Amino acid sequence: MPIASATIEANVKEAVMNEDMIQHYRGILEGVGENPGREGLVDTPKRAAKAMQYLCQGYDQTVEQVVNGALFESDNDEMVIVRDIELYSMCEHHMLPFIGKAHVAYTPTGKVLGLSKVARIVDMFARRLQIQENMTKQIADAIMQVTNAAGVAVVIEAQHMCMMMRGCEKQNSVMTTSVMLGGFRDSYNTRQEFLQLIRGR
Repeated sequence: MPIASATIEANVKEAVMNEDMIQHYRGILEGVGENPGREGLVDTPKRAAKAMQYLCQGYDQTVEQVVNGALFESDNDEMVIVRDIELYSMCEHHMLPFIGKAHVAYTPTGKVLGLSKVARIVDMFARRLQIQENMTKQIADAIMQVTNAAGVAVVIEAQHMCMMMRGCEKQNSVMTTSVMLGGFRDSYNTRQEFLQLIRGR
């Protein structure tokens, strides 16, 4: 398909999806007892639809697109860590935000990943409806797939609005998840080195 035709088709599809989402948000406002026609809410369905598309843009991305060839030859075989990567995601159960940080490490075997690409991979999986446990594994698997590393470690710490704003309403709770692959799973010393380095903030 020619590029121009593909672009037009994508724009038409997006416009239809936008309109569908706008109508659904209008229905939600009516469902909670509001008047979507009043001044403060006239543009709310459109804004909410646009925001939701942004928050879920990870569905339209692939690891290959995000990395975009930024994999470089290196003779370094020591641990590489990118810590304190801010993330914002949406709980798939209640569609409420959870907010936190990811710490990612890998042990190269001849290739290193462009620094920003680690954060972009985190964002790609965060910008979807998620549970933290699955997202942690998806990030680890993607880093392993791209780098063919000797080991990968991912730790995510996050606060969940679905637990803070509703339900048990625990304001100070933090959920921590981890996935260790390869050398990080097999070697206690490697795992401990990683955990000590991310704790030394």
